[in-house]
Amino acid sequence: MNSSPFSRKFNILRLRIQIRFYTRRRDPFPTKICHYLNRAKLIDSIRLSLRSNNPNSTLPTLISHRLFDSFVVTHALRSAPCADSALSLIHILEKTESTHFSHTQNTLHALATVLAKSGKCDELKSLIDDIQSKRFGNVKISFMNLMQWYAAAKDIDSVLEVWDRYRLDASNRVCTESYNIVMSLYVEIGMDFEAVEVFHKMVDEGSLPNCRSYSIIIEHLVKSAKFLEAIEVFNLLPLMRIKRTLKQYSVLIEGLVGSKMFDEVGVLVTEMQVDGILPNRTVTLLLKQVKDEGFLKDMDDLFTEICPDERIKNVRYSNDSSDEDENDDEGENENGNDALQCDHVNGIRLKPWLDPRCLASALQNWSPDEVSALEDAKFVWTTRLVCKILRSFNKPDTAWNFFCWVADQPGFTHNIYTVQRIMTFLARHGRTELVDKLISKIRMEGMRLPFSTLRLIIDFYGISKNADAALKVFNDDRILCGSISKVNMMLLFSSLLRTLTKCGKDSDALEMLDEMILNGICPDIQTFSGLMQYFSQLGDIKTAQTLFSMLRQSGFEPDAYLFKVLIEGYCKSKRAALAWRLFEDMKNSGLMPDFSTKELLVKSLWREGRRREAAAVEESCEEVNMVLPPALPGHVWTVSSADLTRVFNIYSNSFTSKGD
Repeated sequence: MNSSPFSRKFNILRLRIQIRFYTRRRDPFPTKICHYLNRAKLIDSIRLSLRSNNPNSTLPTLISHRLFDSFVVTHALRSAPCADSALSLIHILEKTESTHFSHTQNTLHALATVLAKSGKCDELKSLIDDIQSKRFGNVKISFMNLMQWYAAAKDIDSVLEVWDRYRLDASNRVCTESYNIVMSLYVEIGMDFEAVEVFHKMVDEGSLPNCRSYSIIIEHLVKSAKFLEAIEVFNLLPLMRIKRTLKQYSVLIEGLVGSKMFDEVGVLVTEMQVDGILPNRTVTLLLKQVKDEGFLKDMDDLFTEICPDERIKNVRYSNDSSDEDENDDEGENENGNDALQCDHVNGIRLKPWLDPRCLASALQNWSPDEVSALEDAKFVWTTRLVCKILRSFNKPDTAWNFFCWVADQPGFTHNIYTVQRIMTFLARHGRTELVDKLISKIRMEGMRLPFSTLRLIIDFYGISKNADAALKVFNDDRILCGSISKVNMMLLFSSLLRTLTKCGKDSDALEMLDEMILNGICPDIQTFSGLMQYFSQLGDIKTAQTLFSMLRQSGFEPDAYLFKVLIEGYCKSKRAALAWRLFEDMKNSGLMPDFSTKELLVKSLWREGRRREAAAVEESCEEVNMVLPPALPGHVWTVSSADLTRVFNIYSNSFTSKGD
């Protein structure tokens, strides 16, 4: 019997209701937080199984779990205790047909990393060959992936072979990290002279060193007992607008404590507070040792939070007192979840798996249900964990909601480290009203704002185009940092000037420059170069020329990079005649442009009908009988050629020959 149109519609509607109800019943978790927590439980179970005496008896059941997917496999592999256990998981996966599991780029990269760190070079190369032969489909491997894996395996020959191919590939711009990998590996295997040469090559080829580059240099110098040289490089970093890191502080403090140079440690501790660096467990224990020696008497607040937090249980074998860290990054897997406490298997207890980035991602919507699930999980909130989660948010509203919520959680109190983290994040996103609210709170509670945080807020207001807010912070709130040295005031003025130019506040920038000089604070060459680039590209040649005269009156000699900045600025403003005069000044100073600047100048002169000058530039570059450099060392607003030369001289003089 045929059904009527009405009954068909009714049946369709009923089916839709059933599907929705069935979907809700099948949907295992009502919120992303619940999904995250249950995934974490499964990852913990696999981690325990991999450490048991007979993983083959439990793993097949675990990999049949409905939540088992490539995400779980990736993190289980990353936290595997050794390469053999990771391979056993893969072997069981391949044998279990019911899982229908297919590798992804993340799972294969995680496996390669485990093999590399375990020194399994043959297995690693076999895996790489399989990936490159498309056995696993369209999984990609970059030159950087290969370099990182071979470096972790200490295979220097393979690292250099890949690096050579990377540098010859015209489609790639060689990144700074590739130089870092080679330099770090040379340091690790004791090839001092070669490490210095890699740094020289990095600068000479136009790659700008970053934080990690200088961390490698500092660690190399400390490792060779060149403590004063390491401190000298470390002290140059703020002038190059390079962030000083916990890693750098940790390496320096460890070396100085070992050599009983406690006065120098005290200076570093003061700088650490200025930089707003939260000490980790290693640094805290070293500083307590210094305090026991009778130093650091007035710095008890440094020891209020010791990592790991006493509320947190370490990864530990019950028959062994040594800790087994799951991650080399201090605090990355910091336990904040007693609700997920793993069971004991064969005398093993594990700190529950926790990934701050994944947790932050699950919190992005910040709905009441998610907040309720988060409260039920009963995380142990610590300063370091909160900072990591705040760093992982993408939306300012979610970060602010979490920041306010966590303040009410048992056992947790915000301190300057969490406050500075949220303030800089909010400034970057232009949430000036919330930054002002926090600054008022800091003022009321008598807290001291780290100088680096003040600078970051002003820098980030440049990104969010809030010039008035930056001026307010500079004028009204810098008192919260306490006494500011003359060098730091120069850096603060420089940050403000850069922000004002980003916001197009020309007149305000020139007024602040006048105020800076009237206060007896001379801009450095990077500040001058940034201002000259800005005004020359606007076509305000008169102001650019005035700044150039001020630079020379201040006792600075223009370096090659500064000439490059001005020549390019004049060319882009269609003032090639002025660029030509600068080229002549540059040549008379014994300096030459890089290839791209010379080409731009010649083309600009030709476009403006100055063919004789264009030919003269070509002839001058040929007369020097040298190949022009591919790039000139330096960067507008941040680092000058002189800075890079000073660092290189310190570094190279510490290892003058291969015999050192």
